[in-house]
Amino acid sequence: MRFDHETLGQRVRFASGGARESLAAEVALMGAERVMVIAGADERGLAETITADLPVVVQHDEVVMHVPTDVADRARQVAAEHRVDLLVSVGGGSTTGLAKAVALTAGIPIVAVPTTYAGSEATNVWGMTESARKTTGVDDRVLPRTVVYDASLMLSLPTDMSVASGLNALAHCVDSLWAPRADPINAALAVEGIRALNLGLPAIVDEPQGLDGREQALYGAYLSAVAFASAGSGLHHKICHVLGGMFDLPHAQTHAVVLPHVLAFNAPAADGAAERIATAFGSDTAVAGLAALRERVGAPRALRDYGMPESGIDQAADAVLAVAPADNPTPVTVENITALLHAAWEGAEPR
Repeated sequence: MRFDHETLGQRVRFASGGARESLAAEVALMGAERVMVIAGADERGLAETITADLPVVVQHDEVVMHVPTDVADRARQVAAEHRVDLLVSVGGGSTTGLAKAVALTAGIPIVAVPTTYAGSEATNVWGMTESARKTTGVDDRVLPRTVVYDASLMLSLPTDMSVASGLNALAHCVDSLWAPRADPINAALAVEGIRALNLGLPAIVDEPQGLDGREQALYGAYLSAVAFASAGSGLHHKICHVLGGMFDLPHAQTHAVVLPHVLAFNAPAADGAAERIATAFGSDTAVAGLAALRERVGAPRALRDYGMPESGIDQAADAVLAVAPADNPTPVTVENITALLHAAWEGAEPR
């Protein structure tokens, strides 16, 4: 056994109902005096409640999916004008992503308070979009210093969005098993993440106001993100970043639709990973385990349902081919990736 593994330094405060208290304690510990709260308009009331004890100098609510560069530039300007020394993001992946865009150039630390299962709060990966192209990178400046997890903040997240967001987290786990820096440590995290999400998501569907399912899903989402941060971006994430930037597709739903197709594509050539995934699902095969979960929770099925044009498949296939990992278990060709994208667009059974 031989591998290199990097563990990112970050504090996690996990307590249902404890976001306000945890935030106040964290900001006091960091000695911050000029806090910028980043939260979209829909999250503003929640953000004001949980940040009421903080020295907030500005609230910023211009949050846009995929973090367009002009939106990032305006947020950076606001932070500079108010001499901000700490960013507190309250929201999903787009909100965390905007905070990361500010931190990338300004070096201001972040405390992230997630309200979805996106997982970007636990990675040092940033992403921005310009001219229908999404660019991503890795920089330790964008890793939030602390994550405040409070499952009670998820209770207002609609069930269908909870499912899509949770399957996005599951995609982090699956991709981590064959990504460029896959190793036994992030594999162990990914497998436990799959197990927790496989428990949590059906519980959310059955009891949307119950905390047990929300806590399991949130715990699984964190593990998935830590595994992904270590393993790097595999084929699944390369595909979804291309589609999201090119067609402005919703992030979580895109991941939820594409995941079973990538799993079916890679599993025959990745016996070890497929066996781990199957075990985590408690299923005979990885593909069957994921299919059973998706059926149980009513997962999104087709990219065309979210605005992707069929005419864009060939263009997307060429773009994916250009960024696909060279060591992907199944060699990627324009023919097989086109077939995968068409099946995902149509909502056909993975093959």
